[in-house]
Amino acid sequence: FVPLLFKGQAWSEPFYALHDVSFSIGRGETVGIIGRNGSGKSTALKLIAGVMAPTQGEVRVLGRVSPLIELGAGFHPDLTGRENVHLNASILGMTGKEIKEQFDNIVDFAELREFIDTPVKRYSSGMYVRLGFSVAVHSNPEILLVDEVLSVGDAFFQEKSLAKMHEFQANGTTIVVVSHSLPLVSSFCERVIWLENGR
Repeated sequence: FVPLLFKGQAWSEPFYALHDVSFSIGRGETVGIIGRNGSGKSTALKLIAGVMAPTQGEVRVLGRVSPLIELGAGFHPDLTGRENVHLNASILGMTGKEIKEQFDNIVDFAELREFIDTPVKRYSSGMYVRLGFSVAVHSNPEILLVDEVLSVGDAFFQEKSLAKMHEFQANGTTIVVVSHSLPLVSSFCERVIWLENGR
């Protein structure tokens, strides 16, 4: 602030997470984004999700997006699981009718029937992300963005989550996966985008 005030210059160089990155992903494709920490993978997903806007260039997305990026990020801790399902599902673009139709499936998939009327601030971290994951996968996405969330919960829930991802693949959903697990990416994705230092 001080150099900016007195000298009229910024105190640090601007940082750009991505530089001249260009790619397209076809409808129904499953694509992985790989690279070391800080290479711009999560930034790319956030741009696709519309959580962030690019400072230059453009991002074009055709279809309903469901981001599994920061699960439960839209949850309010003082609201119950039931109230947060309605809130989060609305944020993801579901109508009141769709939420009503999918509510029982969301709760059952998350395995939280007995805790659904408890404020989520009393949930364990595993319960929290299971509910966030369940809401996202029941929003009928045309494009699913997955950021290291297939490792949530216990081994049984991980298997169930992976089975749900394969179901989306079979139904022609476009899936973009960010993961450090190369075995997962190589077995699940048709191709990968490799980012290094934002390029």
